[in-house]
Amino acid sequence: MLDIQKIRADFPILKREVNGKPLVYFDNAATSQKPQQVIDKIVEYYTLYNANIHRGVHALSQEATDLFEASREKVRAFFNIPQAKQVIITSGNTHSINAVASGAHVFVKKDDEVIVSAVEHHSNIVPWQMLCERVGATLKVIPVLDSGELDMKAYEELLNDNTAFVVVNHVSNALGVTNSVEEIIKGAHKHGAMILIDGAQSCGHMKLDMQALDADFYTMSGHKMCGPTGIGILYGKEEALNALPPYQGGGEMIDQVTFEHTTYAGLPHKFEAGTPNIAGGIALGAAVDYLDELGMDNIAAYEHELLIYATEQLKAIEGLKIYGDVANKAAVISFNVTTLHPYDIGTIVDKLGIAVRTGHHCAQPVMERYSIPGTVRASFAFYNTKEEIDIMVQALQRAVSMLS
Repeated sequence: MLDIQKIRADFPILKREVNGKPLVYFDNAATSQKPQQVIDKIVEYYTLYNANIHRGVHALSQEATDLFEASREKVRAFFNIPQAKQVIITSGNTHSINAVASGAHVFVKKDDEVIVSAVEHHSNIVPWQMLCERVGATLKVIPVLDSGELDMKAYEELLNDNTAFVVVNHVSNALGVTNSVEEIIKGAHKHGAMILIDGAQSCGHMKLDMQALDADFYTMSGHKMCGPTGIGILYGKEEALNALPPYQGGGEMIDQVTFEHTTYAGLPHKFEAGTPNIAGGIALGAAVDYLDELGMDNIAAYEHELLIYATEQLKAIEGLKIYGDVANKAAVISFNVTTLHPYDIGTIVDKLGIAVRTGHHCAQPVMERYSIPGTVRASFAFYNTKEEIDIMVQALQRAVSMLS
């Protein structure tokens, strides 16, 4: 069991007020808040051992390198990744996806097919459109049912011998629905296709095992798992990463450079050109330690409890419609109230100290599927409480009365 009040004390931002009201932070799908333990690591790096890594024999460089690589090992263990060299440190989930898509021409050829789902974030649509345009491949889309779940029968029908790559998110950022990724991965591999799973919305909310999952690539966002912004993770099977060409050229990612020819470094450095976000990488290790101590199963269970409670309370509001109201979902509720614009609702509840996200959530095809301009999205984390949900419900009722 989690001691929620003790946990909340670790997050300094939860003590602040917004518009004279205690902050209720329900925008965790956009970014999670950071515990003091993570913040302290950033300050510690710049205070005690600020130096570039991997390139110096002096003490500061050695210390920074050791701490950065220790974080890589923590990530490896946390997600049950076979080897630390399969943990590529990136600037974020979008960077991770683009690193794969930019080099995926080694897997996708002219007249091949790439399958994406209709519930993807733009960052897991646009890079694959760009790839298809470059190589002359065709982009196919798994449709979404009215429930918000993917049409798995249609997915099976889309798969064929021309399928070269499949890309889907583990959890929809717009709806919170958890996709059947195990089934999707097996289907792709049955047809010899590669597969990438976008784990931006799953990595901080459920226990993940890369070896059991068997995806060829899996991307993660550090700032959505209590780590800093500007840091992400790309996991790949060793043979897939070896086949993938580098995304960027520069320092660190090389073996030998001449004006006639350049050879590349081995994993993971082949994909880590230039000076990384060193402080962010070290602090990501602190975030992993924090989540690991709480236990991902405990986090998932408590967030599901919040989801069930919030869903029941919100359904009591007349005219409120939840999109993606299914059993298998993360602690995200995307909704509208009658014909009221989500932006107007979000603006009013902000005046009452409540942070929710409004708009299309970088998932315009999802909104087009439901013929709506956007939604109000409340997304919960393990440091939220049922009392905060009650405050949000009261604020929504007030907003509805003001706008109706």
